[in-house]
Amino acid sequence: MKHQLQVNGRAHRVEAEAGKPLLWVLREDLGLTGTKFGCGAAQCGACTVHVEGAATRSCVMPVQAVAGKRITTIEGLSNDRSHALQQAWIKDQVPQCGYCQSGMLMAAAALLAEHPKPTDAQIDAAITNLCRCGTYPRVRAAIHAAAAIGVRS
Repeated sequence: MKHQLQVNGRAHRVEAEAGKPLLWVLREDLGLTGTKFGCGAAQCGACTVHVEGAATRSCVMPVQAVAGKRITTIEGLSNDRSHALQQAWIKDQVPQCGYCQSGMLMAAAALLAEHPKPTDAQIDAAITNLCRCGTYPRVRAAIHAAAAIGVRS
């Protein structure tokens, strides 16, 4: 079955079963490997992308459900690390192992789009991604730093 996808501002036509998770379409069919597989049950958040601007766990999202919708992956956040969140992540040395970070960044970007100056409570409610390294205090600090700079859409 063929699906029309709008990923990172580009139109793509992919052939995949209707129920194939978006994560695997992104990684296997489009070669966008920044989105990671973690748990496969929408619990860890490593696979977070934006669908129509909303943080979405791509490991359980069937490709048919996103056909024709605007999808943004970590590669689409910025291609040169110029996004305020990416700059804050680097400055505050957020990652340790880094595996969860693309999903964390995407969740944080969706949060800042909705709440440009989030409170700690809003950050805690929005960032449900799991990080085995426990970098949550640095994640929170980086989100506040990016909010102070201002985030472009």
